[in-house]
Amino acid sequence: MHYEWMALGAAICWALGSLISAPASAHLGAFAFTRWRMACASLMLWSVAIISGSWQSLPVDQLWLLALSGVIGILIGDTALFASMNRLGPRRAGVLFATHALFSALLAYLFLGEKIWGWTLLGSGLLVTGVMSAILFGKRSAEQHHWESSNHQLGIGVMLGLLSALCQAVSTLMLKPLMETDIDAIAASAVRMSTALICHLLLLWLGFKVARVYLPLNGKVLAMVAFNAFLSMGVGMTLILQALKQGDAGIVAMLSSVSPVVVLPLLWLVYKRRPALGAWLGAALTVAGTVLILKH
Repeated sequence: MHYEWMALGAAICWALGSLISAPASAHLGAFAFTRWRMACASLMLWSVAIISGSWQSLPVDQLWLLALSGVIGILIGDTALFASMNRLGPRRAGVLFATHALFSALLAYLFLGEKIWGWTLLGSGLLVTGVMSAILFGKRSAEQHHWESSNHQLGIGVMLGLLSALCQAVSTLMLKPLMETDIDAIAASAVRMSTALICHLLLLWLGFKVARVYLPLNGKVLAMVAFNAFLSMGVGMTLILQALKQGDAGIVAMLSSVSPVVVLPLLWLVYKRRPALGAWLGAALTVAGTVLILKH
């Protein structure tokens, strides 16, 4: 599979995961939800890495880099994302997280020397514009779901959403040189996940109030957490790391940022509300930009 399709596959996984995770995150709280999700994902990833023997590809002298990436991208980034989602909902948190494509492209140019020119640059511009338009102008005036309501935590939610995007970009790009070696993507994901999980557990054991569970875990919530862990962290993040082996980090980030557009039809199915005209126009721009990137 070409790296472009891996990035798009990751976007689909994240879109499905964000929709599934919203009720569970609100039930457990952002920290507790992330902690349980990482525990499930770590178990899944290490099981595959041990059974397949891919853990032997891990370079001992580079484990610190994987660990640091896990702290930035998963511990800080994912927790900030779900904290933002709890305040803004999946729609508005999604558009803020989509800015990781812009952060990634800029950082890839500054630190990796990657450049996007010609039709690919045009496609990237259309894609980002489409994603932003679909989310920003995709709300109907009659939409009254509680996630769409403004509240006193709006500013905090925006800052948390942008922080999650920046952490995602930094944590992914810092692994680009390492992923071009023979390291296995699943084993690398397992190290990142385990490191972030250990940090989360330390916060809980040290008695930080923010790490406590809001409401007790039940079977339904656990099922949502496990499924989200499989899709978003198990499959999605592994696809991203595998894509980094083959392609430019900026293009991978651009294509993986379409998840908010993928969320739109899913929200339509769940809430029985057809997306507004702005959502359709944004989706069309996103598709056009994606096609240009894939062709050029």
